[in-house]
Amino acid sequence: MKAPRVTLDQWRTLQAVVDHNGFAQAADVLHRSQSSVSYTVARMQEQLGVPLLRIDGRKAVLTEAGEVLLRRSRQLVKQASQLEDLAHYMEQGWEAEVRLVVDAAYPNARLVRALSAFIPQSRGCRVRLREEVLSGVEEVLLEGTADLAVTSLNISGYLGTELCSVEFVAVAHPDHALHRLQRELTFQDLESQMQVVIRDSGRTQPRDVGWLGAEQRWTVGSLPTAASFVSSGLGFAWLPRHLIERELREGLLKPLPLAQGGTRNPSFSLYANKEKPLGPATQILVELIKTFDAAPLDAQFAAPLPAN
Repeated sequence: MKAPRVTLDQWRTLQAVVDHNGFAQAADVLHRSQSSVSYTVARMQEQLGVPLLRIDGRKAVLTEAGEVLLRRSRQLVKQASQLEDLAHYMEQGWEAEVRLVVDAAYPNARLVRALSAFIPQSRGCRVRLREEVLSGVEEVLLEGTADLAVTSLNISGYLGTELCSVEFVAVAHPDHALHRLQRELTFQDLESQMQVVIRDSGRTQPRDVGWLGAEQRWTVGSLPTAASFVSSGLGFAWLPRHLIERELREGLLKPLPLAQGGTRNPSFSLYANKEKPLGPATQILVELIKTFDAAPLDAQFAAPLPAN
């Protein structure tokens, strides 16, 4: 890769000349001599082979090429400053990345709010979000490839922070054979019909949570796929209410009139990797996940201000 001919200091100098309306003013701001500032800009133009400024009366104004290059240079200088800040924060123990694994049934709306609030406090720390199903979350945490995990399963040997419960509803298309019975349903009624279940993404001990043991079973890889199948009349399933609100409202899905077990409400918990101490960014994200997990989804959202 060819080394750049123009330095960040030169770009900063050009920005100062433009932002402060002249070489003398830029020299005062940069605590340099006016001749040094003038030489720096002149040398830039030689190195680039493009005129950046032209003299208009007593004022130096940007050329068309200068406007384009200056605009691009602002992002370059900003990124370089952010990189230096990140190195400083990392020296103080601030993480470069937080790895978060979440069960696919947990409401995305809560995560969006927590992550949106995290951005202004992140100091450049990235979040690597991974979505798994059932025991897949536990495996990722135990493998050490996640710092935080959100799951409805109890992870042996870990103390979790309780989060919200998620309502799963037994549903089928309104024209499904189960609805055409027009009576309260039993589990025996369900066993004769096709059930759509979500495949556990775990590799070592996958679980058939929610499967009734029916002979007819279709296993799919995601909750949205299951919702699409069932909305089209292919079988029945227990699906998170927050995921199928539109389908319920539009009449594509209808709750099954079960005598018992028509809804399930598994509680979710937040777990942290106990093999490593929580860094400051991870601790902030933990608090934000807890805060927005407890807030009503229909409440007006305003991200907290970053800490000083």
